[in-house]
Amino acid sequence: MDVGPLLERFKAHQATIGIIGLGYVGLPLALTAARAGFTVLGFDINASYVARLNRGESYIKHIPSQPLAAAVAANRLAATADFSRLPEADALLICVPTPLTRHREPDLSYVEQTTRTIAEHLRKGQLIVLESTTYPGTTEEVLKPLLEATGLKSGQDFFLAFSPEREDPGNPDFGTAAIPKVVGGDGAAALALAEALYSQLVVRTVPVSSAATAEAVKLTENIFRAVNIALVNELKVVYAAMGIDVWEVIDAARTKPFGFMPFYPGPGLGGHCIPVDPFYLTWKAREYDITTRFIELAGQVNAHMPSYVVERLAQAVDRGGRPFSGARILLLGVAYKKNVDDIRESPALKLLELIEARGARVDYHDPHVPELPPTRKHGALAGRRSVPLTVATVASYDAVLIATDHDQVDYRLIAEHARLVVDTRN
Repeated sequence: MDVGPLLERFKAHQATIGIIGLGYVGLPLALTAARAGFTVLGFDINASYVARLNRGESYIKHIPSQPLAAAVAANRLAATADFSRLPEADALLICVPTPLTRHREPDLSYVEQTTRTIAEHLRKGQLIVLESTTYPGTTEEVLKPLLEATGLKSGQDFFLAFSPEREDPGNPDFGTAAIPKVVGGDGAAALALAEALYSQLVVRTVPVSSAATAEAVKLTENIFRAVNIALVNELKVVYAAMGIDVWEVIDAARTKPFGFMPFYPGPGLGGHCIPVDPFYLTWKAREYDITTRFIELAGQVNAHMPSYVVERLAQAVDRGGRPFSGARILLLGVAYKKNVDDIRESPALKLLELIEARGARVDYHDPHVPELPPTRKHGALAGRRSVPLTVATVASYDAVLIATDHDQVDYRLIAEHARLVVDTRN
């Protein structure tokens, strides 16, 4: 099939871009494509997301409504739950979750179901791109067979590629358009099409030799972070036992102009990438009889941090003359990182459960999360609401545990009126 006409439509911004999954990855990508001049049709099974987006309303706190409303008013952006409209798109970008099962194995159910839905409506000449983080080989081993079961062939009738998302929610310096995009395709034609499309959306593209290589790039980025965070978390435990301030150590070490990159300890890992992605490679490596000991050790260190924090909290409360069982604790911040409303894999939720398991009572304050939504791992916490941060409130608790360092918090009030502060974020 001649890909020339589709290449030209991408370069002329005359193509329709379909984005499946309008969450933390799909929504900013849809807005970026619409602002670049493309017609964007978003797909999601969440009726609330669809309705709000069609009204020009943002449902993600760090994404403002104004540019969404402008894109909707200009007929550049629309959303639907009607997947029979998939053939309207020249390119379909898949941005659905890839979580882990309880046994820390890849859960590709969202990717597989989405691909089956695409297959039901697949037409010749479409570019299909997976953006969801996964193990090397997913694009060609999972998506390709499902799509080719239609009788259409990848590289001839449709084109298949992988381009990992690199979103950093709430980062004011690096929005979607400012982050280079790695692209790998199932064949030269797919790579050329994916590169042509993303070149219109982001500052630059980074083509690699295959979809599997692009999948490995994403895992490598986040494994690098997970391993280094585990290292500094372990140093925190060791230096605390020695009476050394790990933050002072890191601040001094980072003055070296080469050979050192600062990472910082915390109460555990959170977010949609770092706690999850390393285990996609760990799982895939078993197929080759390889044990990823270093990655798994990092996972163990990071997974233990909430327990370490709660133990330190309990010791501090006990030293103050109050039994930890029955103590009242204010957990400050439940989002996984500062200044966002994203609680996916947040260590604060684990902290809350561990504290209550030891008999203490916990409330939380988070200016970005007024109420805890249902989650896969912590469903019993759903519905809890943030308490106001006042002098009387803070003074009424036996301890304040800072789990997330939001800027929109009066830390002076806490320092002056809390009986005890345990700070995991410096």
